[in-house]
Amino acid sequence: MRIGPSGNSEEFYAAGFKNTEQEPKWLREELGLNAYEYSFGRGVNMSFEKAEKIRVEAQKYDVLISGHAPYFVNLANGDNGMLEKSYTYITSTAQMTKAMGGQRVIFHPAAQGKLTREEAVQRTVEKAKVLKDRIFERGFSDMIFCPETMGKMAQIGDTKEILQICKLWDNFIPCIDFGHLNARTQGGLKSVKDIEDVLDEILQTIGERGKKLHVHISKIMFGNKGEVKHLNFDDQIYGPNIEHFVEAILNKGCDPTIICESAGHQAFDAKTIKEMIEKSRIV
Repeated sequence: MRIGPSGNSEEFYAAGFKNTEQEPKWLREELGLNAYEYSFGRGVNMSFEKAEKIRVEAQKYDVLISGHAPYFVNLANGDNGMLEKSYTYITSTAQMTKAMGGQRVIFHPAAQGKLTREEAVQRTVEKAKVLKDRIFERGFSDMIFCPETMGKMAQIGDTKEILQICKLWDNFIPCIDFGHLNARTQGGLKSVKDIEDVLDEILQTIGERGKKLHVHISKIMFGNKGEVKHLNFDDQIYGPNIEHFVEAILNKGCDPTIICESAGHQAFDAKTIKEMIEKSRIV
């Protein structure tokens, strides 16, 4: 099981570090973490020189790298030019993630827009087939691509919708963001069983490869349209409950990559997850 943060936390900078290539050593030696997700949310602008520096340090300290594609991806877009941009956002992320020594690319699938839900989902699944072709054409068929469950109700990305994409190809593995799911269901993940039900649905739909799912976890404030903002684990109002999450993952024998997306304190909250898992395994 791999555990780590998305991006550089406040504590990383407070410790005097400035550059992402310094992150693997800090994560491994100070926090005992072994995963890191680099977000290309606003665009893929990294140089190959930078990627190589990160790769060297990540391999040296055995920190698994993943990459998050730009937030602009929308496979339900009806404009072919914009669709091609979406495919390129994902494959460009794959290129830089591979250069960093990583294998997994996470992406937001689509927005509903003015389409009916059924139309938007159908279009997203159909264009995911084209995405698969583009991935092969551009030489990234050895990588894993993870469509993510989304936190706003107007976004395509409940568990069933994500699994429709993942059924298309073994290299599509779900990224289950439990904070997003909790937000879009208005606090629906209330118990260990609620989280186990999500995991059961994954395993029943795509089989054993579902145990290698990618996970995003954080507490998220939500309103009547879903996600509002990310919080830290010390929040006592919003979920999901982190202890419930850890228990469910262990109960189902899953072996995920767990990326913490807490606001500002994601590395320390990731360490909390690691400690919970270690304690549960000892008990």
